[in-house]
Amino acid sequence: MSDARVGAARSERVRLRVAEADIGVEAAATSDGAIPGPDGDRVASGSGLSRMTDEREDVSRIVLVLNGPNLNLLGKRQPEIYGRETLADVEADCRRLAGELGLEIEFRQSNREYEIIDWIHEARGRVAGVVINPAAFTHTSVAILDALHAFEGPIIEVHISNVHKREEFRHRSYVSAVASGVIVGCGTQGYALALRRIAALVGAEAG
Repeated sequence: MSDARVGAARSERVRLRVAEADIGVEAAATSDGAIPGPDGDRVASGSGLSRMTDEREDVSRIVLVLNGPNLNLLGKRQPEIYGRETLADVEADCRRLAGELGLEIEFRQSNREYEIIDWIHEARGRVAGVVINPAAFTHTSVAILDALHAFEGPIIEVHISNVHKREEFRHRSYVSAVASGVIVGCGTQGYALALRRIAALVGAEAG
């Protein structure tokens, strides 16, 4: 066979292999909205990429509001320090403001340290930011600090009373070491200030 014919045959084989590869990629992309990456991993394409983008946009507006021990007694326990608003009142105010800010709220309270840690773990990759009033865990919980270190978004620490005017042991906060901001002594209005700050930080990240 002449050199010209050998070259033509080789070119034809290469063309057929490329065509087969294109067909395989198209079939893969059609079946699940993804195409194989260079290492065989699935890479989002078309509608699959659109779904991922939509999910990220939804997630970016969720804020987890966490409340620590004894806050279930807010309004009844030491009202001269913490005020007479109940935690239900605080939740209602947060939900109302969140609607104005275009946020979605998950509002939770627990007297159990492990439960707060579990909620922080579940928030990873799912919510945009965390507002946390750790209450007494503020001064004791390295475990909550470590859990917050694993959370990627902004964290705002809130305290209803001015802890710095109170007993010395309340001046130490483990959570402050990881918090993006700390709001102290503004009463239950501190939650609203925290939500506004989270909205600003989330908006800045989205921009």
